[in-house]
Amino acid sequence: MKLFDVYPLFNIDIVSGRGCKVYDSEGQEYLDLYGGHAVVSVGHSHPTVVKAIKSQAEKLIFYSNSVINDLQAKFAERLGKACGYDDYQLFLVNSGAEANENALKLASFHTGRKRVVAFSKAFHGRTSAAVEATDNPKIVSPLNDNGNVTFLPLNDIDAVCAELRKGDVAAVIVEGVQGVGGIRIPSSDFLRVVREECDAAGTVLILDEIQSGYGRTGRFFAHQHSDIRPDLITVAKGIATGFPMGGVLISPKFTPAYGQLGTTFGGNHLACATALAVLDVIETEKLVENAARVGQHLIDSLKKIEGIKEVRGVGLMIGIEMDYPVKELRNKLIYQEHVFTGAASTDIIRLLPPLTLTMDEADDFLCRFRRALNQQQA
Repeated sequence: MKLFDVYPLFNIDIVSGRGCKVYDSEGQEYLDLYGGHAVVSVGHSHPTVVKAIKSQAEKLIFYSNSVINDLQAKFAERLGKACGYDDYQLFLVNSGAEANENALKLASFHTGRKRVVAFSKAFHGRTSAAVEATDNPKIVSPLNDNGNVTFLPLNDIDAVCAELRKGDVAAVIVEGVQGVGGIRIPSSDFLRVVREECDAAGTVLILDEIQSGYGRTGRFFAHQHSDIRPDLITVAKGIATGFPMGGVLISPKFTPAYGQLGTTFGGNHLACATALAVLDVIETEKLVENAARVGQHLIDSLKKIEGIKEVRGVGLMIGIEMDYPVKELRNKLIYQEHVFTGAASTDIIRLLPPLTLTMDEADDFLCRFRRALNQQQA
């Protein structure tokens, strides 16, 4: 049996990692400015996380959610304090798409409505309702295209007000920072108006913080730069630094109802032990503050480099937009400079490094990036 071919792969076999470095099967070291797609929050194979996984695996890897799991309650309490939402409830799942799926379902249960407002260039996942709210027709199958989602331009206040005032929208779902969309940031004014209009319309506001959350932007959640409180917040990726896990933070306005939501693997013992260790590292090593400091240094430095069309970002979530397709530049970074980066659209290099990235590593990347860019322009 062969693998079903869904991704174009780089011809590199990564077999180990430590901090912001990964190593292939030939022993070549790479600087990781991609973090496995914003997943590796506290660096590769952090000793605290490795120890927690080994310790929990020796005791109990899994039991179903039909019994008490003290690790779930402990993690919910720790997460609430870390992010400032200790009055919210937590539903644990296995992925970002699953988190958004359940958030949309909760919004529909709560309002009795089924229409959703999302935004151009949005990406919320590849499952049922999540993919319907994703602005990419190529990945929305006929089965998922139910006509329930209206896409509006990001930061268009007039458009979102007009749509919400129709009174039939169950949920507005917006990313704290659009990742796949090219590091596009909803303005604070926009988010505040959306919050006010959702309140007036009885509409649920969902903040998708799957890529932009967990300290990546220099605040625990990106929307906290705008001083708003959503009704539902979805998290995944960095929550367990690579162990499959996601969650929905649920405001007190929602009343639990048995049977509406459920999961087999969500919040299992090994996942929760890992997630608790991640919070330990984030707090002990002050990684939220580090993301703000090192990220701003990268943004300021990149803006001084000639040949870049635009630099967008906040914290360690950065988009480098070029005037041409970046495939060749990205290949030079990987195969010649040994740096992993992401991409968005055809013309944007995307940086999503571990939050442990140091100033020295940031400067090392800048040197390698300049060399690759000079070769590209030669």
